[in-house]
Order: sequence, then C-alpha cells, then structure tokens
Amino acid sequence: MATYGYIRVSTLQQANDGDSLETQLKQIGSYSSLKGFEILSENFVTERGVSGSLEFEKRPEGSKLFEKLGSGDILIFSKLDRAFRNTRNALNTLHELKQRGVSVHFIDLGGDVTNDGIGSVIFTILSAFASFERERIATRIREVKQVQKADGKFLGGFTRFGFTVKEDKLIPNPEQQAIIKEMKGMRRRRMSLRRISKWLDRTHGVSMSHSTVSTLV
Repeated sequence: MATYGYIRVSTLQQANDGDSLETQLKQIGSYSSLKGFEILSENFVTERGVSGSLEFEKRPEGSKLFEKLGSGDILIFSKLDRAFRNTRNALNTLHELKQRGVSVHFIDLGGDVTNDGIGSVIFTILSAFASFERERIATRIREVKQVQKADGKFLGGFTRFGFTVKEDKLIPNPEQQAIIKEMKGMRRRRMSLRRISKWLDRTHGVSMSHSTVSTLV
C-alpha cells in the first residue's frame, strides 16, 4: 500500500525550465499532507517531454507505474489533463485501476474519483469535454492552415523548386521558373526524366531525383 504522485510536462523546454514540474510537485505534496497521505520522494513519478495525447499506460514512466499499482495504493494527479486527453482511455484506465482497488485522485476535480460517486460523474463529464475541446482546437488549426495555404502563406517545411519565401509567402522564383520551363520543353520532346535530372545537375548545378522532376514537368 503506497501513495504515488504523477507529474507530466509535455515539452522538453518546460521540463528543463522546471516551473511546471515544481508547481505540480508542490500541489501534490500539499494535497497529500492535507489528506493525511504519506508520499515518499521516490514515489513521485515524473514524465518529461511526453504529450498528453499518448495513452497513460503507453508512456515511458506511466506504463511502469500502471503495472506497479495494486490494491490499497493511491495515485494523485494535479490536473485531469496531466493524465488523459482522450475520454475512452480515461474511462478504461480508471475502470482498470478501480478493479485493482487503486484510489485515483485529481486535485482539480476535488479529490477521489474512484470511490466518490459525484467525483466519478464529474470525471466522466470533464474527460469527455476535454476530448471534445482538443478535437475542436485541432479542427480549428486545420481550417486556419487551409486558409493560409489558399492565401499563399508559407507554412514551413520544404520549399518547392521554382518558388522562394518572402514575408511568409511563397512567391515564384523567376530564375527557377525559367529552368522549369526548359524542363517542360524537354519533356514534351520526350526526353526521359533521368536525362532531365542529369541535365539539371550538369547545367545548373541542381541535384534533383527523376521522381521530383516528374512533379515539375
């Protein structure tokens, strides 16, 4: 029978800064003292640089803790989103731990969500809401990127040959566009993609695979 505190930060920068880690540590420590739980320093489990979208039992440290927990143990989180972002995973994990006799506490939900009926209802509702909100944000980000792409805004990554980035927008590169025009002429004359690739390297010093050439001509 032991008490464990689980702490997670989603980015390596946060983990290195230590602020989020320290805050969660203090919250769990204070809550344990208030409830009369004895939590040893070695029973604080810290997950650094791990996204909340990864299921709890699949995280490097979370998986070890999940296997270790047994009857009479207490598991404390500072917030719901430190443990789960997916409703199904949240409910399945909580059910499994409850079956083992583990008490799960979320400080932001008021405490025990396994043995308290109201706490369990709140946990279910907020888990569903958190999952919905995450999907809503992801949809909004996709929509914004689509609008930015339609507006010609560069969204990062590889810059296609024939274009250059200026003021966060993709604009045609005159010199490269002229080369592409030559390449298209060669292709119309039935020159192979491999020959065009070799010509490009020999004449303009541009190394490009024949498969990439095919996307331009």
